[in-house]
Amino acid sequence: MKTPGHNPGLTDSAPAAELYDVINRRRDVRREFSGADIPEPVLRRVLTAAHTAPSVGLSQPWDFILVRDATTRRQFREHVLAERSVFASGLDGERADTFSKIKVEGIVESSLGIAVTYDPNRGAPQVLGRHAIADAGLYSVCLAIQNLWLAATAEGLGVGWVSFYREEFLRRLLGVPSEVRPVAWLCVGPVRELADTPDLERHGWRQRMPLEDVVHYEAYGRGRNR
Repeated sequence: MKTPGHNPGLTDSAPAAELYDVINRRRDVRREFSGADIPEPVLRRVLTAAHTAPSVGLSQPWDFILVRDATTRRQFREHVLAERSVFASGLDGERADTFSKIKVEGIVESSLGIAVTYDPNRGAPQVLGRHAIADAGLYSVCLAIQNLWLAATAEGLGVGWVSFYREEFLRRLLGVPSEVRPVAWLCVGPVRELADTPDLERHGWRQRMPLEDVVHYEAYGRGRNR
């Protein structure tokens, strides 16, 4: 299968081609959830992929809270929509009009909410590799989320990362201990389809930058020919 930006001669008919296909098909899903149940073996494979992510000092500082309760999800959605209104109030003109068409969550439409947390005390106090970069544990949690996202895509599921929330609200809603940080609420479930183009590009909020604009050589700001 052809994917954007790769050379068919290099990877066709190889496992790498399937990986690049999943990477290119992955989308931040909002509207496309079907609401169908996730088979338990599929969910376990996806969570296992997340739990297999690399982590600083093998600390595995993540936890996954599976939320199916309709009342909890409605409460979270109300909070998210309120935060959406806060963001919208700071926009005007074309930006406000564009944002009004963008859906920022699929909390009740998805089959499952997965809240991902970061526990900085996991493996502490001597977390190998974290002494110089305090956020290395948080980066590890983000790697677990990416693993989950790609595995879900490969399984035919969609994932939407909700970011319009206050951490303290989610902490109270889910009973997360004060020393543990809520990092993400992921909407997960079967989808009718995955869009060819990300929502924010399709609605004109932002366009994807060319790779060449973000690659530097030997030092920041140095192009290939300098």
